[in-house]
Amino acid sequence: MKLYPIELERLIDFFKKLPGIGEKSAERLALAILDMPLEYLETVSVDLLNSKKNLHPCSICGQITNKNVCDICDDDSRNHNLICVIEDYKSALAFERAGNYRGVYHVLNGLLSPIMDIGVDDINFSSLVNRVKNLEKPELILALKSSIEGETTTLYIKKKFENTSVKISRLSYGLPIGAEIDYLDTITLDKALEDRKTISE
Repeated sequence: MKLYPIELERLIDFFKKLPGIGEKSAERLALAILDMPLEYLETVSVDLLNSKKNLHPCSICGQITNKNVCDICDDDSRNHNLICVIEDYKSALAFERAGNYRGVYHVLNGLLSPIMDIGVDDINFSSLVNRVKNLEKPELILALKSSIEGETTTLYIKKKFENTSVKISRLSYGLPIGAEIDYLDTITLDKALEDRKTISE
């Protein structure tokens, strides 16, 4: 005999697909949904569908946007020769919350991992190569986590831009090993950015 009706089972299964949500948490979330007003849930369901329909990667940097070009890439007041290379769009949100970075971003949407069979064609790298070709004295700030995948990606980028005019720096090593950029506090993130180390120029 099933413990819950099929509708509730499906709702629990939906929440279990979300990152960091286990069986018990999914069950609590699903039951909490049942206590919410129908009008609110109808609004949320429309928001969910619109988010899926309208949000997509920026054609320049890969950041999430509802336009062809995101607001950051479209901002002429920012330094477009200074590109912070990040794993995913959540890292950009962390830098923007800190508030002191005035360059732009490039979202790789993943990291190189031979073990997981993730190669350069599986991440948003070729557009970065094309992007810097038309820049004057570009600098890439590598804001990738200190993991095997992060180090592999860093070494690949450094090698790819050898003997070019591209300056490459990375966040200072004061960051915890394996730390996710979007979980760092603003003071640590600002200091890591300020004390970045040049690794190629």
